[in-house]
Amino acid sequence: MGTINDLLAYKKGFKLAMDIFNVKQKFPVEERYSLTSQIVKSSRSVCINLREGYRKRIYPAHFISKCTDADMENYETQGWLEFAFHCKYITEAEFKTLKSQSEEVGRLLNDMINNPGKYGAK
Repeated sequence: MGTINDLLAYKKGFKLAMDIFNVKQKFPVEERYSLTSQIVKSSRSVCINLREGYRKRIYPAHFISKCTDADMENYETQGWLEFAFHCKYITEAEFKTLKSQSEEVGRLLNDMINNPGKYGAK
């Protein structure tokens, strides 16, 4: 087993969080403490939950729990993306790209939840 940084779900989740960080620069100041902070927080939480679960993967139930937490945060991110799009803070192309990235992360997380042994959970 490699490190968490080698995990495809982590790499793609990290890229998504950074892409969201970069696009949120266009959001209006009045959204700073609502949409902006929430979308950044939920997108980053995907990776943080993966780190926590991966570190304790010798406990399969804990690993699965943290992966489902990561999946929940990823799904929350999709909701915030919808708000950002409908409020016209991001373009349709940006929305589609970011949502597609998030959906891919979701598929990878689902595989981890359904196949924890593949990822070192014993």
